[in-house]
Amino acid sequence: RGFAKRKMLAAAKRLISSAPSSIGMVAGRCMSSWAPSKFRVKGAESFGALDDMLDNDKVKTWVKSYAELMEPEFIHVCDGSEEENKYILDSLVHSGTFIKLNEKLRPNSYLARSDPADVARVEKQTYICSENQRDAGPLNNWHEPESMRQTLKDLYKGCMKGRTMYIIPYSMGPLGSHISHIGVEITDSAYVVANMRIMSRMGKGALDVLGTDGDFVPGVHSVGHPLGPKQPEKAWPCNADNKYIVHFPETREIMSYGSGYGGNALLGKKCFALRIASTMARDEGWLAEHMLILSLTNPEGKKKYIAAAYPSACGKTNLAMLEPTIPGWKVECIGDDIAWMKFDKDGTLRAINPEAGFFGVAPGTSMHTNPNAMRSASGNSIFTNVALTPDGDVWWEGMTKEAPQRLTSWLGREWTPESGVDAAHPNARFTAPANQCPIIGDEWEDPAGVPISAIIFGGRRSDTVPLVYESFDWNHGTFLGTVCSSETTAAAEGKRGVLRNDPFAMKPFCGYNIGDYFQHWISLGQKHGSKGNLPRIFYTNWFRKNEAGKFIWPGFGENSRVLRWIFDRADGVDNAEETAIGYVPTVESIDISSLSLSNEEMKELLKVDRERWLEEVLFLGVVFFSS
Repeated sequence: RGFAKRKMLAAAKRLISSAPSSIGMVAGRCMSSWAPSKFRVKGAESFGALDDMLDNDKVKTWVKSYAELMEPEFIHVCDGSEEENKYILDSLVHSGTFIKLNEKLRPNSYLARSDPADVARVEKQTYICSENQRDAGPLNNWHEPESMRQTLKDLYKGCMKGRTMYIIPYSMGPLGSHISHIGVEITDSAYVVANMRIMSRMGKGALDVLGTDGDFVPGVHSVGHPLGPKQPEKAWPCNADNKYIVHFPETREIMSYGSGYGGNALLGKKCFALRIASTMARDEGWLAEHMLILSLTNPEGKKKYIAAAYPSACGKTNLAMLEPTIPGWKVECIGDDIAWMKFDKDGTLRAINPEAGFFGVAPGTSMHTNPNAMRSASGNSIFTNVALTPDGDVWWEGMTKEAPQRLTSWLGREWTPESGVDAAHPNARFTAPANQCPIIGDEWEDPAGVPISAIIFGGRRSDTVPLVYESFDWNHGTFLGTVCSSETTAAAEGKRGVLRNDPFAMKPFCGYNIGDYFQHWISLGQKHGSKGNLPRIFYTNWFRKNEAGKFIWPGFGENSRVLRWIFDRADGVDNAEETAIGYVPTVESIDISSLSLSNEEMKELLKVDRERWLEEVLFLGVVFFSS
């Protein structure tokens, strides 16, 4: 297998001529002893192949500049093919990053365990490097751009020695849609490649859309773990002490270093799809939002599309994949996390899901809370930091009523119910293809997008906020987005029950000044409102409690009853009462048949308490003026 340089180059040329979207695959130093020789192309010797492979001069110049800086041993341009995917997955198993799960129980699926110091987004190390500090706003970490570029350049120097540089071309959104955009990510993580193939439209199709002169969002990522001669690879390479997640809004660049986990490394997700895309949307007159998209169809076959934004722990993914309990109604999922929305010539707001997969939080997901998410991850999926069962399947807290008697924890340790610690990490994830969701809508990849009739904001509140209410108009609806607030639910988030504001559920994700973001929403309403097609805006709260501290509303599939009221309001039905905070449903307008709820409980759920709302005004004053 030890081909001489001449034979390697000849093999590479044969590969290029037969499959012009690949120039090399090797998943790190540990792979070089067994990798098929046709995939073994030295980094510096790949530049000629890059010229043949990449038609876009901007991409070629950019890739070459980072290859010279990072000094990878191999370069591989991803084509998204099945052959490539099999090789990447096999390489990850060989390196110890992946454990292949039981093929009968969880076909073509894998478990990864991260370094314990690399388990989540790192907001303190996430920066918006705008030219003007004011443009980053009060909610972002700002850093002067040129000094940050120098810091990253110093870290990137030689960071891929002994490693493979993967070039990932991808489309956020359906290929060719006018709402979609192309990105290219440089990474030295095969784990990132495997996940990006699920989460985006990755490979040759994206390059074809990009063409010879198309623009793209450049993203550079390294785990920050170069390999010396004969140095073995780690199962989870990272640089825990040097993490940077950096965005340059003016140039639409993303640079990441040190972390291999989630949104820190999968640059198409939060970095591009929200932080950079939100600045693009501000400049170009559209919306990039942390929202699910669903369709709701009534028994007569009439369909409406709804977008919704919720802070964490408010049931967002559960709502996106809802199974209605009211007869004759149907919910279909268009997207579970992010929505890109642009107005068409008629003033209709049309939305796409820019992602191609689900990157869901595993703990708490079950056949009771979200059966469609469970079915989506039944195969062809990647699980990170969950527990492993003795028969080679996965498990996490909340999956079943009773925990198995024996597991291997996310730390690779033997675990029993008496261990006193969680078997899965609280931020454990599953990566699953969206097209495996049993209720994925046929139109989820429609390049024209779907027309949005209603937008929902919400939060987790034990009192004050009604089950649902509608804004008076677009500006008032924008205000409802600014006041999204939730009570904290876990000790890791600080004291339980503390009310925290998360405007539009975008607090960690807005790529520019949040005040300018609010103004952008108002400006879009002013520009398009005269056409009469603006979506109606609502606010929901599934979590109101009674005096005994118990939830009044049953939630989950029963939330379809609230969606029905929203559907009717968007259809012009007069079934609400005007209050000081907006239009609240009449008690009889929400169908509670077959529920063990009394009219008195419904009145409590819909109550607008004047004294509590005056206290709310004081809280909101602190929120706005402290920012």
